[in-house]
Amino acid sequence: MLTLSDVLEALTGVRPGEISLVISETVIDSRQVIPAAMFVALPGERVDGHDYVGEAFQRGASLALVQRDLSAQFTTLDLRGGQLPQGFVPPVPPFCIYVENSLEALQKIAAFWRRKQDVRVIGVTGSVGKSTTKELIAEVLSQRYCTLKTIGNLNNEIGLPLMLLRLSAGHQRAVLEMGFYVPGEITLLCNLALPQVGVITNIGTVHAERAGSQEVIARGKAELVQALPPDGVAILNYDDPWVRPMAQQTQARVLYYGVDPVADLWADQIESLGLEGIRFRLHYRHEVLHLRVPMLGRHSVHTVLRAVAVGLVEGLGWQEIINGLKAGHNQLRLVAVHTPSGALILDDTYNASPESTLAALNLLDEMSGRKIAILGDMLELGPYERQGHEMIGARAAEVCNELIAVGERAKIIADTAVAAGLSHSRVHWFADVPSAIGFLSQHRFQHGEVILVKGSHGLRMDRIVAAMEKE
Repeated sequence: MLTLSDVLEALTGVRPGEISLVISETVIDSRQVIPAAMFVALPGERVDGHDYVGEAFQRGASLALVQRDLSAQFTTLDLRGGQLPQGFVPPVPPFCIYVENSLEALQKIAAFWRRKQDVRVIGVTGSVGKSTTKELIAEVLSQRYCTLKTIGNLNNEIGLPLMLLRLSAGHQRAVLEMGFYVPGEITLLCNLALPQVGVITNIGTVHAERAGSQEVIARGKAELVQALPPDGVAILNYDDPWVRPMAQQTQARVLYYGVDPVADLWADQIESLGLEGIRFRLHYRHEVLHLRVPMLGRHSVHTVLRAVAVGLVEGLGWQEIINGLKAGHNQLRLVAVHTPSGALILDDTYNASPESTLAALNLLDEMSGRKIAILGDMLELGPYERQGHEMIGARAAEVCNELIAVGERAKIIADTAVAAGLSHSRVHWFADVPSAIGFLSQHRFQHGEVILVKGSHGLRMDRIVAAMEKE
């Protein structure tokens, strides 16, 4: 486990002997402090972690990383110069370590700790499907290896260092999700995590508002394969025209996956079994396997292929891989629930982009019954905002018997669906979630109806699902 000696060596380059103080966990939220934890005080736009150092100590934290002088309140070890003071004596907990920048100090400690661990890291990035892919890869690898995986959304410059500090000597593999908002971010994460395997899911329009364009997003995601060592492996989506050329940007071996027979690992005869999963034929070299896995929607075959690819690269046998695929039944984002009257709700309210919403509509199309889509705004699309909403409106007109659109941007979905041929009487638009709930409360959903609910997280479309479950 991480000790105070490790922290001081990471920050100063000098190991001050072996100090017995063990750090149980590293957190940035004082409410998550457990005894012997290290609390990292990060300044924020609305909340400053320095205001909660006292609370962290009350909850049992042994030390806090701070970038504001709190010596008047707490015992403080000043390491702003990057050196231990002359005649250093370890302070008695609880105490603060004063650094120039607490986030950079956290990252420095995480990088130091990762380099002490004999572990293979699998980095996962892409516009859509990162979390589901990470979960399924971890499920497959855990059939043989002790595997750490990213928890929740700890996939950025703060979250990934926190995950690295959870590594222990027992871990053999780590599956780490890597998020992207601005160029250079994934390079930073790779410098911390040192991945040997990189998985790219796809390149979409999500975060285009901040990144600027798909070209910029593709360059940002490619930073993962650029960081791989010569003996590493880049696992690339052959079906994505933005991902396929990334093979030219890596010194690692490339393994392509997809539904095109040109790929190294590919699938065909893909069949949706509704809530029972998917069935398909898998091809790898001269081997052909017939598989059935509990993942929802035909689009999930790409998630399965990524997990299979990592399993093969990491030396697993087919039975281990298949056992992992069958164990990895959690859809993560999409949850199927029934209303009291027996209608089926496909709750996919975690977030939304044109790519993920299109996949959800395709799943709805594969279901039997009367189909209703409740679709909200898709945020952060930047220049692709109108195009993305129009694409969803056109597809909704093909799939749905009824469409409810929620939010100012979603009006584009509604208008496009009508223009594409969905009867005006079957399309309803509401400016916000409460208005939509008011309309839906007048409707009694019937057995045999399938209702997809999806929208960006900022709209809190989960409130619609909660209201519908109560009817």
